[in-house]
Amino acid sequence: MAFKSKIKWVALFVLTLSLASLVAHLSMTKFSSMNLVQYSAKEALSHDFPNSGSPLKTRRNKRLWGAVRSLESLQPHANPRSSYPVPDENTNGFIYAKIFGGFEKIRSSICDLVTISRLLNATLVIPEIQQSTRSKGVSYKFKSFSYLYDEEQFIMLLKNDVNIVKSLPEYLKAARRRSEFPTFKPKNSASPNFYVKEVLPNLRKAKVVGLIVTGGGCLKSILPPSMSEFQRLRCRVAFHALQFRPEIQILGLRMVERLRASGQPFLAYHPGLVRDTLAYHGCAELFQDVHTELIQYRRAQLIKQGIINDELSVDSHSRRENGSCPLMPEEVGLLLRAMGYPSKTIIYLAGSKTFGGQRLLIPLRALFGNLVDRTTLCSKTELSDLVGPEAPLPADIFRLPLPKREQQLIDQWKKAGPRPRPLPPPPDRPIYQHEKEGWYAWILEKDKEPDPSPMEHRMQAHRLIWDALDYIVSVEADALFPGFNNDGSGWPDFSGLVIGQRLYERASSRTYRPDRKTIAALFNITRDEMYHPKRDWMLSVKEHLNRSLSEDGFFRQSLLSKPNSFLSHPLPECSCRIPSVETTKQIKGKDGRIVFGGEEECPKWMELARAEGARNDDMESAEDDNDTVEQLEPDAVDATSSLTSLIDHDEEWDPND
Repeated sequence: MAFKSKIKWVALFVLTLSLASLVAHLSMTKFSSMNLVQYSAKEALSHDFPNSGSPLKTRRNKRLWGAVRSLESLQPHANPRSSYPVPDENTNGFIYAKIFGGFEKIRSSICDLVTISRLLNATLVIPEIQQSTRSKGVSYKFKSFSYLYDEEQFIMLLKNDVNIVKSLPEYLKAARRRSEFPTFKPKNSASPNFYVKEVLPNLRKAKVVGLIVTGGGCLKSILPPSMSEFQRLRCRVAFHALQFRPEIQILGLRMVERLRASGQPFLAYHPGLVRDTLAYHGCAELFQDVHTELIQYRRAQLIKQGIINDELSVDSHSRRENGSCPLMPEEVGLLLRAMGYPSKTIIYLAGSKTFGGQRLLIPLRALFGNLVDRTTLCSKTELSDLVGPEAPLPADIFRLPLPKREQQLIDQWKKAGPRPRPLPPPPDRPIYQHEKEGWYAWILEKDKEPDPSPMEHRMQAHRLIWDALDYIVSVEADALFPGFNNDGSGWPDFSGLVIGQRLYERASSRTYRPDRKTIAALFNITRDEMYHPKRDWMLSVKEHLNRSLSEDGFFRQSLLSKPNSFLSHPLPECSCRIPSVETTKQIKGKDGRIVFGGEEECPKWMELARAEGARNDDMESAEDDNDTVEQLEPDAVDATSSLTSLIDHDEEWDPND
């Protein structure tokens, strides 16, 4: 009896102790949750670079951040070179256009529309960006074009090239609503002859013509040499007239200032993981689970639409080895570390949406802790101010299907067919709201992708603004590494547009142009010969990436990018060359056109300005020569001390040598 009473007291004591422990843990959770602080990129960078407020100029490793000397003589020059009359007020008529697609397709299409208007001597009505119309739920403060770009600057800066108006005259608007004017849907490879022979007669007759642009452009990229002035007009539109509205421009430059506040250079990286391009090239097997199914579903749609003339199921790994699939984030991280970038390097992640989500970025974040994006550099208030006041959307409330009445079940049983028959299957388990993750939840319940919801339409419009911010930061970055460009799909890509503007503004800027086929072969070497010394592999990576910075990458970019998008490689039409001591060898492509070395000589005033800037650069480089080797991280000193003599051989792979 006494033994049983002792057991009761012990059990009571254990129960009391457990209850006290539970109360203590709940209290700790309650009070600790009040002190949670949101991650701040500014505080993280100041922690890694404590001397950011020092007035001393931070010295850079020229092998990682220096300019490419062989391209320094190239200067931007998109001004007309020959007789270029101002547009006549009496034009052949009006051209209005609707542009479908994302940021890169919009930007490329607007440049083509201005060029076509000049070609046909037409007045261009400000194009309508369908992804930012009021029907998408955007703010009432903006029209479709002004949601992204500055209308007044666009009209003013192109007044000597094309007549541009904000809308059709009142007496023509009603006829447009009744669809009385001819409308064309040109391909992105349409030739000038198509517009002269097909569109121009209709324009002269009806005085108004509509264009529907869906393929990221409406004029072929490479034009005859006699039309070089039209190519330079494309450059003036893309790199001068297409300015983002002031709110976007100010915040984008503010983000650049915050990235450089620590005194350190930063690298911009765009993964290029977009569902459409992944489906186009058949890269589904590089992903897992639901993302593979989503890519395959989109690929089936592209095949049905006639965009792809290929099988649905293809070997993604062979496509990757051919360079048709993107470099995954972990591969980019390894390449940058092999190149010599330390783990504290500031990397800006561009791209409004990365297919595959944050899970794909975990290995890259492990290699580079200072991986930031717009959400860590900007506050929620700053981002919400850009989109303006928006009407609230109805909540997407999940409702379980109504249960069937007993009489309905009996009727179904009677209509099920002749006996004998098996018992009916158990009812499907309902899918609850918490089991639906993101925009791809439909794949759990249906075989057909539903139409976008109002919220999804609004998010598509918001992505235009996020891409604009990323574009500003990527153009201003000290180095750029594209994850997926020159994909051969024929559509303009974000990285290609950034590379083109960096090439135009400063051709010597550090812009990597990796060959994905070569990179895939290098990674296959690590799998096949994993026990060989790392030195050979690292030197091969450095050699390839350094060559991609200079004339080799320049030449390859011209052959692959320019046939699909002129803005990705606007040279030699939109540049000039300052005479230098070294003679420049001309390089011609397969079609006989000069892709490098065929630039005209720059005007004298540009040579004087260039000489003044060169003196300042020489003074800075003299200071940097005293400290060309970047200080190693404390945790990497022991691991690299034995390889110091080997790493010194990197000098022979410097692109400036």
